[in-house]
Amino acid sequence: MAETLIITGTTKEERYASLLPQLKALAEDDAGQTAVLGNLMSAIKYGMNFYWVGLYEVKNDMLVLHTFQGTVACTKIAFGKGVCGYAWKNKQTVIVADVNKFDGHIACSSESKSEIVLPVFDKKDEVKMVLDVDSDKFATFDDVDGEWLGKVVGIIERVINT
Repeated sequence: MAETLIITGTTKEERYASLLPQLKALAEDDAGQTAVLGNLMSAIKYGMNFYWVGLYEVKNDMLVLHTFQGTVACTKIAFGKGVCGYAWKNKQTVIVADVNKFDGHIACSSESKSEIVLPVFDKKDEVKMVLDVDSDKFATFDDVDGEWLGKVVGIIERVINT
C-alpha cells in the first residue's frame, strides 16, 4: 500500500467509499496489531479530516486508551461513563450532535464538539474496544457515518480477532 491516502469524491459517502478499500489494504499488513490499528486510526482521521480518532480497549472495568490520532486524550474511562462508556455499556453506536448536552460527557478536549462512538466486538460478541471519533464542529455525525464507520469496525474486528 502506498504511504499516501487518495481520497476522492465530494460527498461524505464518496469519501468513505474511497477510503474503505485503503483501510482494508492497511489491515493486511503483518507488522502487528498495534502498528495496523495505529495506521487505521491515522487513515480515518486524515482521510475524513476528523478532529480526533482513536480506540479505547476494555481492561477489567475500564476503557483504556489504545491507538489514536489527535490531541492528548483521557487515558481511562469507567464503565458506563461518558459517551465511550455509554456505548460500551449499551453495546451500541452513539451519535452525539453536541457533547455539551450529553449528560455525563467527559471533556478530554474543549475543542471536541460532536462525537460518534462504536463498539468493537471480540469473537465472543463482547465489547473488546470502542472506536471514538470526535469533531471540532457541532452535528458532524449522522447515520451515514454510523453505516460507514460500522464497516470500519468490521475491519478492526478482523484485525483484533485473528
